[in-house]
Parts: sequence; C-alpha cells; structure tokens
Amino acid sequence: MILIAMGVSGAGKTRIGELLAERLGCAFTDGDAFHSDANKEKMHRGIPLTDDDRWPWLKTIRAAIEEKQRNHETAVFTCSSLKRSYRDVLRGTDRDVCFVYLKGTFDVLKERLATRTGHFFDPSLLRSQLDTLEEPGSDEAVVVSIELTPEQIVDDALRQVKARNLA
Repeated sequence: MILIAMGVSGAGKTRIGELLAERLGCAFTDGDAFHSDANKEKMHRGIPLTDDDRWPWLKTIRAAIEEKQRNHETAVFTCSSLKRSYRDVLRGTDRDVCFVYLKGTFDVLKERLATRTGHFFDPSLLRSQLDTLEEPGSDEAVVVSIELTPEQIVDDALRQVKARNLA
C-alpha cells in the first residue's frame, strides 16, 4: 500500500505523512525532496510552477513509488497533487495507491504559512495553489480536515483507508 498525503502548502503534509508512516511502521518520503533546484528557486521567489515544471517532478515521485511496489513495501509519500492529471501520474493504474487529502480553508492555511519558517515556499503562492487545486473526489482520496489535531487526522485517515480495504 502507498499513501500520499496531499494538499496545498500549509496543510501539514510533512507532519501528517511522518505520523502516518510511524503508525504504519513504514518508510516516509517527502515529495519536496524530488523538486529540482530550479523549481525550488521559482517557488522561493514567489513564481508559481507550471505544468512543464511539475511533470518531471511527478514522474520522479512515481518512479520512487514503483520502486517501493517492486519491493512489496508499504510507504507514505507527500505531494501537493493539485490536479487530477497529477494524481493520475502518481497513481498510474495501481489500486494500492491512496491519496489522503488534507483539506483546509484559506484562512487556516494562510495563518499556518505565516508562522512557518525554514521552507522554500513563498506564502504568497497559496492563492495560486488554491486556484490550481482540483479537489479529489471520493473515488480518488480520503478527505480529512486539517482543523483536527495531527493525531486525530491520522486516526481519521487510517479509519477511512481501512474502510476502503487498503490497510
């Protein structure tokens, strides 16, 4: 099983991904680690990424997912996965890839980004990410509110994943 914690910047993907991996006793990989230096520089300067910027990044994450699958490993990844077409690349034709959509309001996300330090993402890009976001349907993801505590988010996500017979 592969879980991908998804959502816009500030949703808590890294923290929740780490907790999910800890709970499942598996590897965790932050999708941001696969961004090129050029992508990171663009985001740092407040320039939104284009699809052309994202495709190589998504394909690299997909390759890492396939490696975990070849080794029959459960793993947790993070990736904003803003569009269905991006999720299609990450999922491929695999039934064991499940997205955990960390859903939050603009105000909550903006507040979180305002207090975050040490990240390359310019908070001014939040609106661009939300405008790009194609929220996943129930056929694609389990949905969890980011207004819960991290532990409640993980509990809710895993309960929903289990109900889908993936865990």
